[in-house]
Amino acid sequence: MNPPLTATVLLIAYRMASTIADALHSALAQTVPCEIIVSDDSSNDDTLAIARSVLEGYAGPHRVRLRSTSRNLGLCAHIDELAAEASGDVLVFLAGDDVAYPRRVERLLSVLAADPAVQLVGSAVDDIDVHGRILARQVRGLPARVDQRWFLHRGKLATVLGASMALRRELLTAMPPLVGKVEDNMLSLRAALVGDCACLDEPLLGYRRHDNNLGDWVFDRRTGGRAGFEQRQRRVLAMYREIADDQERCVAARTDLPDARRRLALELAAMYRLEAEMREAILDRPRSQWIAPLWRGLRHKGLRRKSAERALKLLLPRRWFGRFG
Repeated sequence: MNPPLTATVLLIAYRMASTIADALHSALAQTVPCEIIVSDDSSNDDTLAIARSVLEGYAGPHRVRLRSTSRNLGLCAHIDELAAEASGDVLVFLAGDDVAYPRRVERLLSVLAADPAVQLVGSAVDDIDVHGRILARQVRGLPARVDQRWFLHRGKLATVLGASMALRRELLTAMPPLVGKVEDNMLSLRAALVGDCACLDEPLLGYRRHDNNLGDWVFDRRTGGRAGFEQRQRRVLAMYREIADDQERCVAARTDLPDARRRLALELAAMYRLEAEMREAILDRPRSQWIAPLWRGLRHKGLRRKSAERALKLLLPRRWFGRFG
């Protein structure tokens, strides 16, 4: 019988003084003994001091370590640094503004222990507001099992929510470094490259919604009109190219994997590049040069709907794009 899987909770924070105590209390309340690494990404507020005060005198079942980066790294580089220090077989992500429900680690570990093919597992979440009140229950989940073909054909470029993830540590330590701003898609596609992703339908996390959510920053709609549209599109297309780059680096590094998986991974990278190219064409090229990437998008099962919507913009003045993009 294989020994039970061990877990390291990575409690990652940056300027989260108002929520870090709730997040840390929720980590300490987990029903499975864990290593817990509380790591602040060189915040310029009281995040680290508040975490230290919560941990003062702690004598519970978890092994807890509080640390800070030497300089602000950003999320992906921060995750890489922590993965190298973690001792658990499984890394469980917990943002410093979210709240883990007590059985979260237990439930995620049970999925990974039951099936060695599953490399990453997420869950549905409850959206909560800045005060912890529930806004929406049991949202942001995926089907119980997803693989490369599902990601290719889904059509929304949606993957497992990073805030809800637990993954086998080798997805970071045996792969190239994460380079970019957003981890969700890169890690989900890495998991699909070497195995499968799973998602529990039950909510295991309170996912806090506020103005500083990283995903909301990428897709930020607070700036209206053409200027807001262009800002949003440039952020998104840059993110999609980072995801494609990561998938290609992983394929190059994992020559041990079956050719079929590596081929599908490169198709996924190409899909993200095409999505970025379509967005860039609308921003920077004359309309006559939109047609080629849009046509390729219309022929791609996973991009067909998005491409059809963009094709309609050929009929609209550019100044209207902020209303529809």
